[in-house]
Amino acid sequence: MSAKKKPVKRNALGRGLGALLQDSPSNTDEKETSIIAAVPAANMNEIKLTEIEVNPFQPRTHFDQEALAELAESIKVQGIIQPITVRKLKANQYQLISGERRFQASKLAGLTAIPAYVRTADDQQMLEMALIENIQRENLNAIEIALSYQRLLTECELKQEELGDRVGKKRTTVNNYLRLLKLPPDIQLALKEQKISMGHARAIINIENVALQLEVFKKIISEELSVRKVEDLVRQLAAQKLEPKEKPTPSNSREVVQLQSKLASHFGTKVDVKSDGKKGEIKIPFVSIEDLNRILEILNL
Repeated sequence: MSAKKKPVKRNALGRGLGALLQDSPSNTDEKETSIIAAVPAANMNEIKLTEIEVNPFQPRTHFDQEALAELAESIKVQGIIQPITVRKLKANQYQLISGERRFQASKLAGLTAIPAYVRTADDQQMLEMALIENIQRENLNAIEIALSYQRLLTECELKQEELGDRVGKKRTTVNNYLRLLKLPPDIQLALKEQKISMGHARAIINIENVALQLEVFKKIISEELSVRKVEDLVRQLAAQKLEPKEKPTPSNSREVVQLQSKLASHFGTKVDVKSDGKKGEIKIPFVSIEDLNRILEILNL
């Protein structure tokens, strides 16, 4: 009687660079980032998990433990479908570039080694690749995406045109995300917590006054306004701002102020003068009958 064959673990390779930098086949992105494509790669190696350290530039700090456990179970049955990508620091010491979920799940699955592509990258490229991978592969909220864009501009010293090329987005799209970072913290937090949508935020940001932004934001929350209604509200506010206002009264003009000062000095009390340039009034307050009589004497009444 022949021995029962053990199921063979699949170790599928040759799936292309785009697939090699994903955490699962369902997440395969057809677009490859130019920074990763530009970094030379060596052949695939089997590397011990103990020789690999995590990417210090990884923007993602939280991993769903339940999803990791599911991936670990899949790895036990199927093996590593897509190798991770690392850079070599020195002999027998590597650092992750991409694939931390696979790396962590492989530990949970009890693996001692993992297939990996070894690439050459400096710290600048590591940060850039980690941020771009994070943007392209994770279900990030709008503020997290905006912060990643901002880091690419400041820490990686990219221009907006270059950034758009790196992440495969138009410059206007990148700029729309970056503008969200100008919103008040309360509104940014609501966007992160998905209490409002990107559409709501983009409408609010067209309001120049911060106090009015917060007022509209509170109205959105309390009345559960749709994006369309918020856009209509913002247009109404803009129209009101463009309406001609009444001509300001010159009650605080230099002449009026000088007159008030002279009258106050003459009567020995505060005098209020109001004028619209054509007509007005003068008020002389008194605090007692004696004070009134004093004022009347000055007026020769």
